[in-house]
This record gives sequence, C-alpha cells and structure tokens, in this order.
Amino acid sequence: MFLNPKPPEAPPVPTAAVVLPSQPAQPVTQAPCACHHAATPAPAVAQPPAPRQPIAPFLATGAGAVLAVVAVGVVLTALVTAVAVGAVSVAVCAVVLRSLLTNANHRR
Repeated sequence: MFLNPKPPEAPPVPTAAVVLPSQPAQPVTQAPCACHHAATPAPAVAQPPAPRQPIAPFLATGAGAVLAVVAVGVVLTALVTAVAVGAVSVAVCAVVLRSLLTNANHRR
C-alpha cells in the first residue's frame, strides 16, 4: 500500500438528464381581498442566467502576469548579484592594497 499507492477512484457520473421547461412558469395571481387595499404586484419571474464567458482570456492574462513577475524577479536577482560581486572585488582590492602599503612602510 505504501510503496505502490493507488489513485482514488472517480465518483460515478450521474446519467439522468435534466429537462428544462421550454417556457418559464406563469406567475400566480390572487384575487383581491375584501379589505379595500391595493393589490400587491405579482413577483417578477426570474431571468435565465447570462451565457457563460470563456475563461481562456483570463487564464492567458494570469499566465502573462506570472511570467512578468518571474522575469522581473530574475532581472532583480541578477542585478543584486552583480552588486554583491562588485562589492566583494572592491573589498579584496582594498585588502591587497593595504597589505602592499603596510609592507612597504615596514621595510624602510
């Protein structure tokens, strides 16, 4: 079991088809009551949902944004590395010059 894991089984796919009515249901109207007030309007019929928009443009935008962030990160890392290498080389040059100047002063 631990050395040979098995992927989980997929849940069964429902086979029953959903049948939608071809026309929306008509609202039920009530007869006015005898209490002499204005009748309440019937509730509005729910509108069908708007057509779904494709998700591909959003995925492309997200992938482009991720690519831009990675590219900027690589460039900034390269610049920081270049500054660090330059600082180390200046430090090494300073130590070598100090050593040479100190030895020259001791020999006199």
